[in-house]
Amino acid sequence: MSAALASHPQVLSFLAFDFGSRRVGVATGNSLTRTATPLATITSQGEARLEAIAALVAEWRPAALVVGVPFHPDGAPHANTMRARRFGRELQARFGLPVHEVDERYSTTAARGDGARADLDAAAAAIILEQHLAALP
Repeated sequence: MSAALASHPQVLSFLAFDFGSRRVGVATGNSLTRTATPLATITSQGEARLEAIAALVAEWRPAALVVGVPFHPDGAPHANTMRARRFGRELQARFGLPVHEVDERYSTTAARGDGARADLDAAAAAIILEQHLAALP
């Protein structure tokens, strides 16, 4: 491997999730461009939801997963905080990939402000992923 190639960090791809009890928005992005693209919103529940996610993991082959975790405006956790964290643990156990949590307060509001009307949940997942990508070294 040349010194020039060795000095460049590996490009990592990610799938991100805006978790909800009825819908899960999904986005993809990578560490090179540090941008994210909304993919889809999964509306199935239980095992069917996990199978839909498994198909996306197989297609996009991410290095890691990112899960938005909601909090109250003052930073206090609530019931959905625990549900999103449980969802992240379920993904980690099922796919064996690292799962990163991102504080997703206001991601849906930001997506709505960006004009994302067609697929608000996937647009929120893209915002969550871009927050994670911006924090990478």
